[in-house]
Amino acid sequence: MQRFGYRLVHSRHALWGLTLASFLESTVVPIPLEALLIPLMQARRRQLFLLAALALLGCLLGASVGYGAGLWLFDAFGDQLLEWFANPAQFERARTAMADHGFWFVLSVGVTPVPFQTAMLVAGATGYSFALFMLASALARGLRYFGLALLVYWAGDQAEALFRRHTRWVAVAVLVLVVAVFLLV
Repeated sequence: MQRFGYRLVHSRHALWGLTLASFLESTVVPIPLEALLIPLMQARRRQLFLLAALALLGCLLGASVGYGAGLWLFDAFGDQLLEWFANPAQFERARTAMADHGFWFVLSVGVTPVPFQTAMLVAGATGYSFALFMLASALARGLRYFGLALLVYWAGDQAEALFRRHTRWVAVAVLVLVVAVFLLV
């Protein structure tokens, strides 16, 4: 992935390659996009917000596919899908969370660095509102990708080191913020 990332950063195909990488990361490749996105943003600082927007676009396209897989394929291939992305106990907990707090569940999974595939499958399999799923996905992943763009804008070449050092703390803080907003609303 690192060699691929270096080639993508310096490629004339970087923009559509980022969109494709984001699509793949949100559907079948459980490697965090940040490993590619931060170096790309550092190398192409004049395109920070375009890169964040393309990462969000790829993710939302992937989220749509994952939702569709949950909606239309889960009954027929649910066991296989669970084998790839989760286990039955995780899926059952996610299904319960989706039933109880759908929008907030998707939002909380989307802002943390955990694989988003389970949330997509559960949302589709439970028939959760596609519009609300996409809104929560856009807010969560937009916060992540545009937050990274701001980090690179402010921290420059130190962004990657800061991200690695503070990823867990920031993820916990954002999750606490999402839960606080949920409790206040």
